[in-house]
Amino acid sequence: MAFEDTLQSIREFDINDLDFDNVGIWPTPVKVIVWTILLIAVLVGGYYYHIQDLQSELAKAQEAEVDLKKDFEKKAFQAANLDAYRQQMAEMEESFGALVSQLPSDTEVPGLLEDITNKGLLNGLDIGSIDLRREQAREFYIELPISISATGSYHDLGAFISGMAGLPRIVTLHDFKIEAKRKNTNALSMNIVAKTYRYKDEDA
Repeated sequence: MAFEDTLQSIREFDINDLDFDNVGIWPTPVKVIVWTILLIAVLVGGYYYHIQDLQSELAKAQEAEVDLKKDFEKKAFQAANLDAYRQQMAEMEESFGALVSQLPSDTEVPGLLEDITNKGLLNGLDIGSIDLRREQAREFYIELPISISATGSYHDLGAFISGMAGLPRIVTLHDFKIEAKRKNTNALSMNIVAKTYRYKDEDA
């Protein structure tokens, strides 16, 4: 019976009779409906003006958490392999020292020129000239180009170039030019640039 009375009071209530100055005299079912609507409106407004911002911050925090986990895993891997990295560093320093020792100093250049001359003579070449060019400074080393002019057969020239790789100091070959004289393959003329290097110390 109480439920039917409630429905009857709602049917008999005219919405035009709502007076917000006299909320106390409203029927109880109408009060419940109005307060329910207001509660829903407050919850929806709170979601859009507060909870939604919190969810955006949560999403950003979750993304940052993923990045931090990856960074942690990377650093943990590096920490676990720290001894191996130190060993690699020591090996690299040793290798670097060995490479630097292969770079001639100023006092060794005449000996290097003598080695190049001997390589040519041993391979049957007629050395026309060996000229030092101007040094060129690079970031970590100084480059010294050497122009070489020689004459010999195809095989003698090939043996000379191969022999250059066996020198005790680092020498690279560049800009070679070979010409035949009167179609005589035993008298090929070769011009080539050999580059040697020395370490660029702090004073340089």
